[in-house]
Amino acid sequence: MADSAGIQQGSPAIGAAGLVPAAPGAGGTEGSGAAGGSARIAVKKAQLRSSPRPKKLEKLGVYSSCKAEGACKCNGWKSQNPPPTPPRTDQQSNTVNLQEPCRSCSHTLGDHVTHLENVSEEEMNRLLGIVLDVEYLYTCVHKEEDADTKQVYFSLFKLLRKSILQMGKPMLEAQESPPFEKPSIEQGVNNFVQYKFSHLPSKERQTIMELAKMFLNQINYWQLETPSQRRQRVPNDDAAGYKANYTRWLCYCNVPQFCDSLPRYETTQIFGRTLLRSVFTVMRKQLLEQARQEKDKLPPEKRTLILTHFPKFLSMLEEEVYSHSSPIWSQDFLAGSSGGQIPIHTVISAPPVSRPLYYSTSPVSVDPATCGSVSPARKTASALEPNPGGEKRKPSEPLPHEENKRPRVVGDIPMDLINEVMATITDPAAIPETSLLSAHSARDEAARLEERRGVIEFHVIGNSLNQKPNKRILMWLVGLQNVFSHQLPRMPKEYITRLVFDPKHKTLSLIKDGRVIGGICFRMFPSQGFTEIVFCAVTSNEQVKGYGTHLMNHLKEYHIKHEILNFLTYADEYAIGYFKKQGFSKDIKVPKAKYVGYIKDYEGATLMGCELNPSIPYTEFSVIIKKQKEIIKKLIERKQAQIRKVYPGLSCFKEGVRQIPIESIPGIRETGWKPVGKGKELKDPDQLYSTLKTILQHVKSHQNAWPFMEPVKKTEAPGYYQVIRFPMDLKTMSERLKSRYYTTRKLFMADMQRIFTNCREYNPPESEYYKCANLLEKFFYTKIKEAGLIEK
Repeated sequence: MADSAGIQQGSPAIGAAGLVPAAPGAGGTEGSGAAGGSARIAVKKAQLRSSPRPKKLEKLGVYSSCKAEGACKCNGWKSQNPPPTPPRTDQQSNTVNLQEPCRSCSHTLGDHVTHLENVSEEEMNRLLGIVLDVEYLYTCVHKEEDADTKQVYFSLFKLLRKSILQMGKPMLEAQESPPFEKPSIEQGVNNFVQYKFSHLPSKERQTIMELAKMFLNQINYWQLETPSQRRQRVPNDDAAGYKANYTRWLCYCNVPQFCDSLPRYETTQIFGRTLLRSVFTVMRKQLLEQARQEKDKLPPEKRTLILTHFPKFLSMLEEEVYSHSSPIWSQDFLAGSSGGQIPIHTVISAPPVSRPLYYSTSPVSVDPATCGSVSPARKTASALEPNPGGEKRKPSEPLPHEENKRPRVVGDIPMDLINEVMATITDPAAIPETSLLSAHSARDEAARLEERRGVIEFHVIGNSLNQKPNKRILMWLVGLQNVFSHQLPRMPKEYITRLVFDPKHKTLSLIKDGRVIGGICFRMFPSQGFTEIVFCAVTSNEQVKGYGTHLMNHLKEYHIKHEILNFLTYADEYAIGYFKKQGFSKDIKVPKAKYVGYIKDYEGATLMGCELNPSIPYTEFSVIIKKQKEIIKKLIERKQAQIRKVYPGLSCFKEGVRQIPIESIPGIRETGWKPVGKGKELKDPDQLYSTLKTILQHVKSHQNAWPFMEPVKKTEAPGYYQVIRFPMDLKTMSERLKSRYYTTRKLFMADMQRIFTNCREYNPPESEYYKCANLLEKFFYTKIKEAGLIEK
């Protein structure tokens, strides 16, 4: 399998532990005789299709209405002397009398099959296939005990029966046709592999793709529980929704495996997250249990894959399946090919947390009561089993997931070009590696590589007064107390001890070789929407290795998962530089009323804050930026290849010409250059401020400025922020102007232009808002020219 290909599906088995499909009416999950039943049906069809034409007519006559004169209402020929039991096909006599009368209407067999006289052998064989499917479904209807399943079988039986009578193709009549949900399960799993594992080396990524193929094949051949069985197991579930999906699954996926006259679809290609959520927990449990029971039967080369890697793969996938904010289920998750299979190396739109495959080689038993969470990037062995009380990463606001989608922005590179470029990036390992000592390497690059190799681990731990103390946790807490006391000599040791062991505080600990070498102690205030960082330190002999940055990135991921998106901390003069590098600033976004009285005030320290973006994968952010740089580099190379044409030199200057227009230079326009209006750049900040303020006042006073005075309200324009990625309004521009944000005229003009562009992108041309945008834009550029900021 090529690395650049998406995950394709193959055989249904996972080594010896795979499940085989169950035939309709088999009544079991594993259906040991199902494959044999399907084969028997195929053999019967082959035998019947090889029979003489009269024998075929006799078979079809049973299901054909009488065509005799007199409007006979008989809907199928019935033999006068039927055998007591249906004889085997290979023992039936080849002698067929078309003059034999029907037991019901007394008309001959020939009267029932007159419409088939001129039918081709191919069409007759097709109809015979439907006949055998009808007979098989008839048996299923009588054997099936579940009422819902029996009803579906009977409906399909009638559909096929009608197809024979009308000599048509079976067409399922339903309100919806496949696919029933987008993205499909297959696309979601492809997105998951891309989202979580695109940074891995080629060999390890190949292992992940094998696991993904196994999982998809298991779903395609999985036997769903009936709605009645599910109601007993999950009484509070959406019974109507599951029943609808179960019916669709029977009609489009399960029954067509055995009745090939019906169109068949793969479960993973027409169903999405809804169906996957309803089966994932049970399926995961049964797969792992069966793998453990049959581990001795597994081939040696499959044993590690199935018993070690597959459980971890399922655990990580489970988190994305049940998460409300997972980006892999967004229809805007970048698709890298028209066929729905995304290249494994596509990384354009950065999703949230990215976690490597590897786990601690020496797992620590961590008590959930005393440990807030295991590090997002490295979970211990205890995290392999599903955690019923586990918390999923959710949106920061109770908004639909569509809020997180990435809309198209005017001026974006065409997707066709992106896809074409991505196809050339066949192996992330080929991306030039930056030396860890290079000025261009990320601060956390060394730490991230050490974590991937298992050299360091991250754990969120805390003390507990309600649970039995965990010895390992207590040892780590003592180690943290020592690190903080040694690295923060100005802080009283008793104060540090009290906070580290306070049950209300937690600490993200950095573990190396089994001992604590650093950590961040914090207290969460969920009701106030922020967390206070109390201590942050790395032992002196382990500094300048990127551990501090990686610690903070893990802390950010932890808080995004727990829906707290603001940090506050008091930084002394030595820590301000570190916190600035981690995205902190003195501009506090949290309202003062939210934190006054909640956090401790420190003399001589500076209050700093950091606002988290839930769509940023902080622990893998530098990796994604690195890959994006490679993509941009490829785009530049392609552009250079397109315009790499040598033009003859300019000879006009030899003839005495002193100056020529730029646009007259041969080839200049092919590079993408466009003439722009020049203007006077005001170097005096106060003069620029005064000029821009005057222009903005004129614009705000214009009669067509009323739609753009304030930010658009979601209640007034539903879906606005799903379409407009970068909103702008005159109130925001006034605030920016007041804060001296506009250091150049270009910044000011770009924001104003954004207002007009957004309006025209969201509103139809005939709308009043669209017309206001055009008129106000014309007025704005008039004022800009009058001020001399651009040429008239």
